[in-house]
Amino acid sequence: MNINHLIDSVVNGVGQDHALLNEFVLGVASGEVSVDDATAWLKAVHKHGCSVEDTVQLTKTMINSGSHLSWGEGAPVVDKHSTGGVGDKMSLMLAPALAACGLRVPMLAGRGLGHTGGTIDKLESIPGFNCKLNPEAMKNAVENIGCCIAVQNDAIAPADGVLYAIRDVTDTVDSVPLITASIVSKKAAEGLQALVLDVKCGNAAFMKTQEQAEELARSMVKTAQGLGIKTIAQITSMEQPIGSHVGNALEIIESIKVMQGKGSVDTRNLVVLQGGALLSMTEDGLSSEDAERRIARVLDSGDALEKFRLMCIQQGVSPDVAALLVKDPQSVLPKAAHQTTVLSRQQGHIANIDSMAAALLAKQHGAGRYALDDVVVPEIGFVFHVSKGTSIDENQPLLTFHHNRELTDEEHSTLQNLIETVKVSVASVERLMAIVD
Repeated sequence: MNINHLIDSVVNGVGQDHALLNEFVLGVASGEVSVDDATAWLKAVHKHGCSVEDTVQLTKTMINSGSHLSWGEGAPVVDKHSTGGVGDKMSLMLAPALAACGLRVPMLAGRGLGHTGGTIDKLESIPGFNCKLNPEAMKNAVENIGCCIAVQNDAIAPADGVLYAIRDVTDTVDSVPLITASIVSKKAAEGLQALVLDVKCGNAAFMKTQEQAEELARSMVKTAQGLGIKTIAQITSMEQPIGSHVGNALEIIESIKVMQGKGSVDTRNLVVLQGGALLSMTEDGLSSEDAERRIARVLDSGDALEKFRLMCIQQGVSPDVAALLVKDPQSVLPKAAHQTTVLSRQQGHIANIDSMAAALLAKQHGAGRYALDDVVVPEIGFVFHVSKGTSIDENQPLLTFHHNRELTDEEHSTLQNLIETVKVSVASVERLMAIVD
């Protein structure tokens, strides 16, 4: 295989040889292509981009590198994907909520990518939770309870699994063609009828500007629709952490609170927004408002939480642990050795929360990965007691950092400066910025 020829075509901006691209992708999946060669190609695409035609071909080949899920008659098969953000825990609630509304949700998710923990990292903080489901086990889970959340495996889009892991540690994450092919290949292989894409935009997102986010959204929507999947993208703000909890185990806690009918309004609103979009796409004549009300009802009634409990049991958690988890998650999940709380220095209003700095500090303490074989420490993270626009008094708790080792002086300083306060009132964050369909 002439890897150099493939790389040269990317660098020179000419179309890649699709036969050679297919051979390369299949070689990545089989292990015949080395990590070094894969890295060189990824860096070339990251720097120079590639055409729509090459992106579509890359996506198709990644789909064909493994198995496809197929479904018989029955409820619509749907899923959602997010480009990732600090505190982005929507999948944990969306899968069971959509299942509680009668849809089938065979959700494939990833581990940490870049500065954030992935959905799989969060679920693996639950004792006994098995994310490693083969296609047959995924189908059984969906048939039994309506949903599952599984890590990408060697059977479904295996080439993407390898490339995804390499991207995480080679600074090649924020590439429109690579993100498009990665996301759409996995979702298309699930046999979906409808898909909602959540494209994050802002300081702590891979896409820093709305223009960049919309470029990625258009690429993914066009590619997925070309494969026959009803698809829309929601551009959402990532200017502050989502909800109140950031960190793998801590985000499980917040998700359960939301499914108890409590917890963060910010998080709940995003679940309702994304879930409502999927429901309305699968039922003719159902308005987005009525669809959102259905999602809200299953969150408030406990129906979504019951689906989450059943999903945990289906995926290896003991019934006793699952029952305790949905009642009192703090008693089941791992806890950090230390908690450091930052207090406000003045009366005023919250002007900004530095999501990226918070994520990087948590990553330094083990919440994320620097190398492929790094082990994530699930208990590390933040609880934010305020959000942008909140009115505060002097000496009011702003955040609590959960950590195992002692903080350095520099880390103490970072912690103290994560939240900016001002004297004048500040507007709260509006999450939904645009829709691409």
